[in-house]
Amino acid sequence: MKQFLVFLAATAMIALSGCNTVQGIGQDLQKAGEKLEGAAKK
Repeated sequence: MKQFLVFLAATAMIALSGCNTVQGIGQDLQKAGEKLEGAAKK
């Protein structure tokens, strides 16, 4: 369990370091939502 939490924290840090601004995070979330929506329609 501890290893999973460390992995999750490291993944979150890497993902957030790619987004320098709140706007960037919003755009990334929007793109992820669009991909999920597209997959759900198939």
